[in-house]
Amino acid sequence: MELLLLSNSTTFGRKFLEHALEPISEILNGSNEVLFVPFALADHAGYTAEAAEALTPLGVTVIGAHVGDPVDLAQKAKAIFIGGGNSFRLLKELHGKELTRIIRDRVRGGVPYIGSSAGTNMACPTLRTTNDMPIVEPPTFGALNLVPFQINPHYVERSLDSSHMGETRSKRLEEFLEENDVPVVAVREGTWLRRSSGRLTLGGSEAGGVLFRRGSPPEELSQNADLSELLEAPARFDLREAYHLS
Repeated sequence: MELLLLSNSTTFGRKFLEHALEPISEILNGSNEVLFVPFALADHAGYTAEAAEALTPLGVTVIGAHVGDPVDLAQKAKAIFIGGGNSFRLLKELHGKELTRIIRDRVRGGVPYIGSSAGTNMACPTLRTTNDMPIVEPPTFGALNLVPFQINPHYVERSLDSSHMGETRSKRLEEFLEENDVPVVAVREGTWLRRSSGRLTLGGSEAGGVLFRRGSPPEELSQNADLSELLEAPARFDLREAYHLS
């Protein structure tokens, strides 16, 4: 599989997707057409137009999945890009429009997949490590299951001089591991995960990421870290319960 899983779409001081144009160009590998899935935001047309403008330097034509039959568009797509926004709304739309199985099969069959934020969450086995508010209720938390581990985009630690006493992001991820024996890769702003065939690497800014595993302390991940071993770990979710797919 060819995956590019971005932590975020916009990096401070740069335009939408500007920081990721090089890896996007790499994964597209000459393809001049991308199906953009805008369902994480309410303004589908506006979001697709923003993506189209951002990818103009690459000479890529962007087709919105909201225009026409999304199933037909997904079946014909040369590459698929699922944008960020609210992950609960996005997953509900993917299931409601019967896109989950089609996208999963196409990507497993070789179609390049780009995800950003919520779109990156969709590549996981389930939605359970998102940061979003559940503004809607999807029929299941089962996502695309393109990687056998979980991802937490936009990962941040609490500042040492902060007076905030609520739960930190790391605490929430540790709670996830109390209930689920599945690794979680937390990716900081400006970083991404790149899967090409059997190799998985952490790219982007020097901020890197953090690997959380049950029974082990959090492990700092540096830029260009090789995480290919995570592709061998089976996801330990009950997929029959998670997906409810025929």
